[in-house]
Amino acid sequence: MPLKRDRISEGIYVFTSGAYAEVTATVIFTGEGAIVVDTLPFPQETRHIRDFLNQRRIKPLYVVNTHSHADHIYGTYMFPEAEVIAHYQCRRFMERHAEEALAAAKQQTPQLADVKIRYPELLFNEAMTLRIGGKTIELTYSPGHSRDVITVHAVEDRLMVASDTVMPVPYVVGGDLDDMIGSLTVIKQKSLENLVQGHGEVLLRGEIEETLAANIAYLKTVDRLVRERIARGVPRTGILDITIEECGLSRIPLGGLVQKLHNANLLTLYDAYRSEMKARRTT
Repeated sequence: MPLKRDRISEGIYVFTSGAYAEVTATVIFTGEGAIVVDTLPFPQETRHIRDFLNQRRIKPLYVVNTHSHADHIYGTYMFPEAEVIAHYQCRRFMERHAEEALAAAKQQTPQLADVKIRYPELLFNEAMTLRIGGKTIELTYSPGHSRDVITVHAVEDRLMVASDTVMPVPYVVGGDLDDMIGSLTVIKQKSLENLVQGHGEVLLRGEIEETLAANIAYLKTVDRLVRERIARGVPRTGILDITIEECGLSRIPLGGLVQKLHNANLLTLYDAYRSEMKARRTT
């Protein structure tokens, strides 16, 4: 699938990777310059975003890293004139892991040869608001997928870039299920016209509430079913009989990748809940 570019509303464009898991990056034009929310993992795709701005003679003022995962940050170095914004934990995680992970990735993936880690400079904790060129941009802490995720809300456009807080299946490996439910509930309270998922299709107004409700229901169902099977003594390998459809979602999006994400959720929760039970027995 080739790189896709969609105009979502006046001055807002979403780029969807054809090379990796339909990960998204968003460009928000303002009267003073552009805000780039996330970048794509491969330089050849992020270069299209940079060229798109150059052709319009628009200066990128900020790049927002919604979290530290490689598929969202590897293209940041291609915007040297922009200031990089992120949650403070994003910077912390990158300092611990990003260089080593990139070196390993370059050995496996030659397309990453030119990538350099660009660290965020402007950091915040719970929330931050930018007012630029007639637009109000609210950045909000949104943990669950990982501990450093943020969302980006273009207030006047009623558009949210939800990052990996919203995906075709919630993914909590390396994150926290309860935090994810809380973050999805916060988004559900917003009045939005469009929602950009971290991976996959942009959600339109009529789809947003239904999708958020389905994702919350999925997490609650997975939580219940995994705990029930542990209580019945089901072994770790047996936990994978819980289907994604049984939890209310489809296995079709992202070229079938959601099934792998679902299975990873099951195994992660199984291990976590078994550890909790062992800890209780020893206290």
